[in-house]
Amino acid sequence: MRPPIVAIVGHIDHGKSTLLDYIRHTSVVAGEAGGITQHLSAYEAEHENQSGKHRITFLDTPGHEAFSAMRSRGLEVADVAILVVSAEEGVKPQTLEALQLIQEVKIPYIVALTKIDKPGANVEKAKMSLLEHQVFLEGLGGEVPYVPISGKTGEGIPELLDLILLAGELEGLSADPSLPGEGLVIEAHVDPRRGNTATLIVQNGSVKSGEYVVSGESVAPVRIMENFLGRKIAEALPGSPVQLVGFSTLPAVGSAWRVVETKKDAESAAAAARNERLRAAPPAKNVSIKKTEDGEVVHEEEKLHVVLPLIIMTDVAGTGEAVLHELEKIPKDEHLEMRITRGVGAITEGDVKRAGSAKPAGIIVGFNVKVEREARDLAERLGVEIEVFDIIYKLDEWLKEKLEQRRPRQKQEAQIGAAKVVKVFSNMKGRVVLGGRVEEGVLRVGEEVRLMRRDLELARGEIVSLQTGKSPVKKIEAGSEFGAQVKIDTEPAPGDRLEAFEVVFK
Repeated sequence: MRPPIVAIVGHIDHGKSTLLDYIRHTSVVAGEAGGITQHLSAYEAEHENQSGKHRITFLDTPGHEAFSAMRSRGLEVADVAILVVSAEEGVKPQTLEALQLIQEVKIPYIVALTKIDKPGANVEKAKMSLLEHQVFLEGLGGEVPYVPISGKTGEGIPELLDLILLAGELEGLSADPSLPGEGLVIEAHVDPRRGNTATLIVQNGSVKSGEYVVSGESVAPVRIMENFLGRKIAEALPGSPVQLVGFSTLPAVGSAWRVVETKKDAESAAAAARNERLRAAPPAKNVSIKKTEDGEVVHEEEKLHVVLPLIIMTDVAGTGEAVLHELEKIPKDEHLEMRITRGVGAITEGDVKRAGSAKPAGIIVGFNVKVEREARDLAERLGVEIEVFDIIYKLDEWLKEKLEQRRPRQKQEAQIGAAKVVKVFSNMKGRVVLGGRVEEGVLRVGEEVRLMRRDLELARGEIVSLQTGKSPVKKIEAGSEFGAQVKIDTEPAPGDRLEAFEVVFK
């Protein structure tokens, strides 16, 4: 039998991490920025009941809407899901999203009604909210097991762990430790001291010191392998989460990995993955080229929009997915193309040089990372904006504001007044003296005007002076007759139209 792998999912702040804290007898919640889990974390726990001691692997997933990719990845590797629902609030938006993901991966799940120790808890009301969304609990016409629990007092948690073990037993979970290890990459990051590091779940087989792990084009010798407590281990058994240090490149989160015996086998497998990627790469994009009337060559792609480099640096690869998820919500602008580069680790001079090499200079956002001092200094010189966050929605708000500021505005002409030309008195050296009547809006001294004959624009000019009666004025409003001197190259005729306008950017 293999220990069950359990994914805990649910709406933000419904008690997932508090539940795990009690199970592990540790305290992580107080140290979480913004009070939410922002990484997919894996832990092992031991539960003793009448049949003996049992290991269970837990995956704690963030509840914030931005981290849907992490929740999906956690459920794909899990055998059993715990759907956490607050007894205070009942079903909420991310509850439904988590439920849909559970149903898509087709694994059994248990509902944990949390926060029953709170004064506002109402277990029966929470059960009814689940029933309203087609979650049929045991005793209410269905077969979905549920347990009311408190992550603070521990009430109901032993019963929950028993249900998890029972669900794993009914699934017939099994593994062969003698086989080469295999599983999924659930997280990856760059350790400043040790290099490329990934968190792996062993779904079958074992991983031993001296072997090699291959995931796509990434290879790591099994030299520094640690359990969820950070303790170095020589072997990882089925069901275990492990951290492996020393990958040649960061493996893609969500990708499969497997063990091979020799370095040669590992390099051969990585080369095959690289060749497959190159074969599947899309062909280079053709850029159409046109010539203007004066012979200037214009690349259509460059002409249509502004390209803005956006570099996203995060502490772990999974958080980069969440940032991209938030970016997808920002309305697209056909005139602004974001060239996005993702990375893991501190913001360096190299990142700033990449962002600063474009016109306009780009933006760098960091999540739970440091900015090297040299990078800050260079950013000031190159005009690169850098901002670092530890809460996902703060990053989202800031980035939306900055992209709106960078959005290229279209130059437009807004009409602010129009007048009919009644009589032309003189035309000397490009200055016309005329009389007219304002039909709409207002005319002001110094404004630009278009001279229109029916729908045809004849010329453009500027109002030099205005007068009504014999008195000079600065403006004339609708319904008034006036005299004006207009600086313009084409002589108007009675019946023509003068349209005053201003240039705006939208």
